[in-house]
Amino acid sequence: MIDPTLPYPSQRAPLCAANVVATSQPLAANAGLEALKRGGNAADAAIAAAITLTVVEPSGNGLGSDAFALLWDGKELVGINGSGRAPAEWQRDRFAQYDEMPMFGWDTVTVPGAVSVWAALSKRYGKLPFTDLFERAIEYAENGFQVGPRTAYLWQNQPPAQASFPDFIAHFHPAPVMGERVIRAGMGKTLRDIAATHGESFYRGAIAEKIEQAAIKGGGALRAADLATHSADWVNPISTNYRDVAAHEIPPNGQGIAALVALGILDQLEVADIDTADAVHLQIEAMKIGIRTAATHVADPDFMNITVAELLDPVALAAGAKRIKPDAATLNPAALPTSLDTVYLTAADANGMMVSFIQSNYYGFGSGIVIPGTGIAMQNRGFGFTLEPGHPNEVGPNKRPFHTIIPGFLTSEAQPFASFGVMGGPMQPQGHVQMVTRLVDYGQNPQAASDAPRWLVNDDFSVSLEPGFDRDVAQELASRGHSIAFASDDHQFGGAQLIVRTDDGYVAGSDHRKEGLAVGF
Repeated sequence: MIDPTLPYPSQRAPLCAANVVATSQPLAANAGLEALKRGGNAADAAIAAAITLTVVEPSGNGLGSDAFALLWDGKELVGINGSGRAPAEWQRDRFAQYDEMPMFGWDTVTVPGAVSVWAALSKRYGKLPFTDLFERAIEYAENGFQVGPRTAYLWQNQPPAQASFPDFIAHFHPAPVMGERVIRAGMGKTLRDIAATHGESFYRGAIAEKIEQAAIKGGGALRAADLATHSADWVNPISTNYRDVAAHEIPPNGQGIAALVALGILDQLEVADIDTADAVHLQIEAMKIGIRTAATHVADPDFMNITVAELLDPVALAAGAKRIKPDAATLNPAALPTSLDTVYLTAADANGMMVSFIQSNYYGFGSGIVIPGTGIAMQNRGFGFTLEPGHPNEVGPNKRPFHTIIPGFLTSEAQPFASFGVMGGPMQPQGHVQMVTRLVDYGQNPQAASDAPRWLVNDDFSVSLEPGFDRDVAQELASRGHSIAFASDDHQFGGAQLIVRTDDGYVAGSDHRKEGLAVGF
């Protein structure tokens, strides 16, 4: 039984319905809801919402993004990895000029995979025609949409480096204010082309040619041949047991294994009282081990030196649990790529299909590269590589980088229990751990789990606490040796969307830190 109470400051209540869509942006949530009302399923709803998000929330994703998804089809859980690979010309000597991987410009641009995920999900699971899923996004692109408050804030505060590219300025400037109507006409034409060709134009047609031409002109290495060889890959989710559920993630090159390592360690330990220093301390210490694991080992799986099975071995997890002491551990820093801007959505239908979907440029609006006349803002996922010689995630040709974006899923007795995600760079696996423990250990409803103040382990293993976090608990954590600091705002603590399955339908929550909502009928 789900606890209906809302113990944290919140202006939202959980949604209870037989068909549900939860996203970070209301216009996108309603696009998904429309797909369901027209006879589509959760896959159609997720795709329609994801497509619409590229138009109305460009601060976190776009047509040049990557995407991942977990989907319960009524019988089994499947995964899809839509992350793109590095261009074939990205030989190691190309980056000799850099001390670290660049964040902006063509040397950060890998093949965008989001469009391929939409097409693959629609082909395998969709009920509605692919073109129908674009209608609302095309309308907003060609006729305009009113910019939401969170998106307007991020639009106005984009990094100066992004705004130094002429094509970026032409498409995204001037930055709008909340409620201002924005038209992205070039993007509307691109969406029509993608819809009509089921994505083929993007990878093997006119759009691919435009991307190549822009790369050549700008000194980039991406070529039409790189796009033509891309495919979204169906993958088997990885999992670990946690209490009476199984937690599932996309396998590497995503960082979901960091969450599974932490949960596998916590599963060895007793449940502490909710929101106490004991509970938070155990979670933080387990998360440190998960972060260190991901930073050391996660890469394109073809280049990893250790298997997922070895990293999630119960004996290894038990050993990790024994390392957790009453005082905070001191570990060497294990930096993960940092990105605050991503979009996550989840959808579920009355027939039992549930979709956990995430899509991202990586850092804000991406690389700063916009393909002229198309509205395509290219991602900067190449920043996820390292220049460290010999590291499994060292930059190289035709290689997938370390990925921050991860969709999450829980099953109970081999049946779906929850689809969820927490957008926001290194916050993502840490948010997964916080959502899972709240849902499973304490029976909180999805909105309450999302509303609770969060903690974040930083690159140096210091801990940031969100405003509103209990100060007595913070003081107790500091006394145990944690390096504690309160953040000035909630921007670095991500945004969650969650759907929990019940005997009678679903209960959903949407993060108040974003401008989105959960909708349903």
